[in-house]
Amino acid sequence: MDFNVKRLAADAGTFLSRAVQFTEEKLGQAEKTELDAHLENLLTRAECTKHWTEKIMKQTEVLLQPNPNVRIEEFLYEKLEKKVPSRVNNHELLGQSMIDSGNEFGPGTAYGNALIKCGETQKQIGAAEKEFIQSSAINFLTPFRNFLEGDFKTILKERKLLQNKRLDLDAAKTRLKKARAADARAVMWAEEVTKAEQDLKMTQSEFDRQAEITRLLLEGISSTHAHHLRCLNDFVEAQTTYYAQCYQYMVDLQKQLGSFPSTFSSNNNQSLASGGASISVPTIPVSASLPAAPGRASSGFSELRSSSGSRKARVLYDYDAAGSSELSLLADEVIMVSSVPGMDSDWLMGERGNQKGKVPITYLELLN
Repeated sequence: MDFNVKRLAADAGTFLSRAVQFTEEKLGQAEKTELDAHLENLLTRAECTKHWTEKIMKQTEVLLQPNPNVRIEEFLYEKLEKKVPSRVNNHELLGQSMIDSGNEFGPGTAYGNALIKCGETQKQIGAAEKEFIQSSAINFLTPFRNFLEGDFKTILKERKLLQNKRLDLDAAKTRLKKARAADARAVMWAEEVTKAEQDLKMTQSEFDRQAEITRLLLEGISSTHAHHLRCLNDFVEAQTTYYAQCYQYMVDLQKQLGSFPSTFSSNNNQSLASGGASISVPTIPVSASLPAAPGRASSGFSELRSSSGSRKARVLYDYDAAGSSELSLLADEVIMVSSVPGMDSDWLMGERGNQKGKVPITYLELLN
């Protein structure tokens, strides 16, 4: 009991000493020990890391879940350590509405069939979106949150201890200065000076030790940056996969819709359609790059279209024919291609043995 009382009294005395020192510093009545430049720079970098980590994390959460009410709900579930209930996203809702309406109009009709196909694609995109959100939350947001709630809180704790040790050190310096300035003839003067010098030596040692602990923690920010860089790469990879999936789903859907009669095709294609002919939409697989800028390759196709001859061409990517007028292709095979008067500039006539049909030029590389 007596020990606890003495300890409380000592803690109260230390707190009062720090408060007096802090107040006098603010009033300009006491000197303040400055941290070395390297430690100050480390503290500044840590604060900067914390600030931008919070901002990036917040904006990523907005990107993954734009609805603020849903974000609050998910936050509450997380704090209560409960599983967030599965939620249908907007793509899935749109997809189901399209499928239901398509069944209502009749799967056998062109419009109803198209609605069902669009609905199925929207649901595929919705599933891909969920995978992207889950991957981003685990591999990107969680490490950022762990830093803020773990490593940085430890840094704040040690920095606060360093501040207290610094106040103790400066208070000890002030006491020694006052003791030395006292009347040398006063009783117990020598003892007061000796005690003040011992206090200063002890507080200086504690301050130096705490400064070293804080410095080591702050230097760990470099490892944090390296870890966050890996997390950023994971996030970019997840985005790449997600957008590539969405692109491929839409390319496949476009090919399916392109096989419908021109009456039901896009308004942009109606001016090109004539009679009841089908419209085939050229597509590019995800692994392919977009068509190159006009250059040597495009000039070769232009020369071929302006002549009546034929040339060999290597197939760059697999291609599934969308209709009987087209020719399916396999990557790396070599076929003969030629131009047919009146054919769309994005297509050529391809020949493989006895097989013949239209092929998209974006899938071809002319050979010399």
